[in-house]
Amino acid sequence: MRYLAAVLFVILVSCSEEKIKPLIEDDGTKTEIPSHESWNSKITFTNEGRIRAVLFSDHLKKYEMQKVTMLEGVKIHFYNSEQKVTTTLTSKRGKVDDITMDMYAIDSVVAVNDSGTVLTTQELKWKNSNEKITTDKFVSIKSSKEIIEGYGLESDQHLHNYVIFNVTYSSTVNEKKK
Repeated sequence: MRYLAAVLFVILVSCSEEKIKPLIEDDGTKTEIPSHESWNSKITFTNEGRIRAVLFSDHLKKYEMQKVTMLEGVKIHFYNSEQKVTTTLTSKRGKVDDITMDMYAIDSVVAVNDSGTVLTTQELKWKNSNEKITTDKFVSIKSSKEIIEGYGLESDQHLHNYVIFNVTYSSTVNEKKK
């Protein structure tokens, strides 16, 4: 009888407990499984046969219904009109809008151009239509001449002409005389 009472007690207790759901990170794609998935991928952006950018990704997931490609381990090379790499951008994650071909770099974003200018931020967007880089997040730009920090940025993809909208710090770099 005690055994039967103990079993009934365990059944009643286990039936009344709330089930705990695991936390799942929402990346906006959980309602759809990827139609394509690949590792160590390469996407080439061209215009009239000329390479404008080449994107490398450690892991790529393409979602057909949402028209988006999610990226992990992102590296992108931007090319000038002479087909030479002028800027390299890296980030932990990214996203490509498959309709506009705009690219979003997310988490630990670093862009370095051919003259040594370094841009760091947490998120930015590359607009395919005008080849501009933009963000409203905190940015830091360090070059051989200056260090500028602030919120919001618009730049060409080569980091040669840039504007920081809300500057919080600015300093010139003094070169040592020989």
